[in-house]
Amino acid sequence: MYKLVKPLFFTMDPETAHHQVTGGLRKFSKLWGAKSLLKSIYTIEDKRLEREVFGLKFKNPVGLAAGFDKNAEYIEDMAGLGFGFIEIGTVTPRPQPGNEKPRMFRLLPDHALINRMGFNNQGADVAAARLKALKDRKNLIIGGNIGKNKLTPNEDAVNDYVYCFHALFDYVDYFVVNVSSPNTPGLRDLQDKEPLKHLLNTLQQLNVEKKNSKPILLKIAPDLSESQLDDIVEIVAETQIAGVIATNTTISREGLLCDPTLAQEMGGVSGKPLTKRSTEVVRYLFEKSNGAFPIIGVGGIHSAEDALEKLEAGASLVQVYTGFIYEGPALVSRICKGLLR
Repeated sequence: MYKLVKPLFFTMDPETAHHQVTGGLRKFSKLWGAKSLLKSIYTIEDKRLEREVFGLKFKNPVGLAAGFDKNAEYIEDMAGLGFGFIEIGTVTPRPQPGNEKPRMFRLLPDHALINRMGFNNQGADVAAARLKALKDRKNLIIGGNIGKNKLTPNEDAVNDYVYCFHALFDYVDYFVVNVSSPNTPGLRDLQDKEPLKHLLNTLQQLNVEKKNSKPILLKIAPDLSESQLDDIVEIVAETQIAGVIATNTTISREGLLCDPTLAQEMGGVSGKPLTKRSTEVVRYLFEKSNGAFPIIGVGGIHSAEDALEKLEAGASLVQVYTGFIYEGPALVSRICKGLLR
């Protein structure tokens, strides 16, 4: 079915197509029996798929990466497509429109996207209200990906992350600190050792003061050098955060097959061009740390084989986004079936 409708969606601007698909799924899910139908088609339930990672029990290891559901609008709808967990965001303290459109581009020969969305979202308080209003989470793990507003200077960035942490704390199962998006000016500077330690230590201090602390993960860029990755391993150990998500989008344009003019659009590349590099980062972190912390592998997962590569490299869980767009909603069940085989 997706192969039939995909050409239609791919004639649209990518952002328009995204809203058409999510809006259509929401309307369909409201029909009598629709949720049961979706579950019967897309959800694979098997005890062998269950994972316990950073103290949380996941019904399967395949999650929806941040960026797809920025404002916690589609959690119940996407849950019907078989995901083991869903990560919302990136959310910022104040609503912001993001960068000017167009800001997402398909690289069809590369099975990839370039995006420069710029943390467009309705703000942490809106996301928190939607999460609070969820009727049935169905044992679904929900993560909250948090960032800073574009106009917040880096020296004040910690305050933005603290605000989002407090706003979402009661409604998410884990947090992701996003300092690796290439689309907010200066954000990646927060990956430098001292600013990053200060940010993570601040959040961890708040976390341990809570009665029921939540796992905090760090999302990193694929463009870090080995010495920078060594710093990440050291920082995780020092700050005692729960783990790492590897990786965000890349600013590299190496090896792209698409039109060179299109390839030079500003933003981060996701999809198949990221498959190899993100797996290399997962493997490096796992081996360098001797498996000391869990890693969620994300980047270029378009098949069960891609997911298995990430898991064999040392990832405990995986996430999809661009592969989900190119391969369709059956990707999650295909990965789960492949893992069972």
